Amino acid sequence: MSRRPKTALLVGVAVVLLAAGCGDAGESSEVPETTTTTTTVAAEPATVTSPPVSTVPPRDFSAVTPIVQDFVDEHALDGAGLVVVHVDDGIVHEEYWGDFDADRVSLIASSSKMITAGVLLHLQDRGLLDIEAPVAAAVPWGDANPAITPAHLLSNSSGLVGLLPNPGYAPYACQYSPTGTLQDCGEAIFTTAGDDGDIVGPGTAFRYGGGQWQVAGAIAEAVSGQPWADLIDEIYGEPCGLEATGYGNPLGAFPVFDLSYPDHFLGDPSNLVPTANPNMEAGAYTTTGDYAELLLMHLRGGVCGDERVLSEASVEVLHTDRTDPGYAMGWWVDRSTGRLTDAGAFGAVPWLDLDDGYGAYLVIEADSVLGDRLAQVLFEPVEAAVVG
Repeated sequence: MSRRPKTALLVGVAVVLLAAGCGDAGESSEVPETTTTTTTVAAEPATVTSPPVSTVPPRDFSAVTPIVQDFVDEHALDGAGLVVVHVDDGIVHEEYWGDFDADRVSLIASSSKMITAGVLLHLQDRGLLDIEAPVAAAVPWGDANPAITPAHLLSNSSGLVGLLPNPGYAPYACQYSPTGTLQDCGEAIFTTAGDDGDIVGPGTAFRYGGGQWQVAGAIAEAVSGQPWADLIDEIYGEPCGLEATGYGNPLGAFPVFDLSYPDHFLGDPSNLVPTANPNMEAGAYTTTGDYAELLLMHLRGGVCGDERVLSEASVEVLHTDRTDPGYAMGWWVDRSTGRLTDAGAFGAVPWLDLDDGYGAYLVIEADSVLGDRLAQVLFEPVEAAVVG
């Protein structure tokens, strides 16, 4: 199997930073009552109503197919997957190229963020957390940075050190380690004195990614009393019918300056080291079908199937632009188009168009440079196919 080219971490992260029904049966007539005859009137035959014919116009994605195929061929990729969803019609297109198919499980790097952020908003809906209150209101070690709130953490505005300019920032090194626990790592990051000369006031700067996301996950575990894996299954897995979504901590296996897709994963989460310290900002793995259900949940005001995962208010919070240069909670906000994206360093690019009620998830197993490049040329033909 051919593998894809490698891309330097700083280039990959920088791109992410800047881009990134049924018929009714008829009733039978009753037997008329009479005192002069015993004749029985036969019941009328039941009326069978055909299912309604869909009024949704056919959608033509034929312009998409050669774009992706040419890109896969040009860059010698293993393949690609694309799923498109509509708020009313569900999955309206699903297509695969090369070795990819609907069962392929892929690591999605920073496309994990919108999933992680949703967990904390769900816990707020349950009354277990106030994301606008200081972290100290949720965990005893929160006094170390008394002005930081979970909302700051999820919007990359906490003032803690982000991924740039130093993704390997030593005081936060536990975020990449599969050893230890999520709560211990989050506490260590939040309370270390090693970052005292490097942090800034919350809400004063945008610092993408890094240890602040591990802190957010630790808070979620602490207030819920549940490990992260159980939270993912309870909040998303069962209500949304997810079949292959989870978290690991794959980043520790990489050389410090290399974030290209890990060859050792091979679509099998069992190849990851078991961990109680999953990486919150970049550790998720999933399939196109699972991610499609999550996108539909966002489009449908927090509902999966007939179960509510998030309140409508929480979904709106996740989508609301809070921080320059255009970031909500887990979602980048394109201020010129309104498009939301959550691109990842491994080449996955999900996006939502809330005004037109659709979303898409593109996955290649490569790097953020290639993922973003392909997504940019797909935005317009996908929109044309969905909304005309």
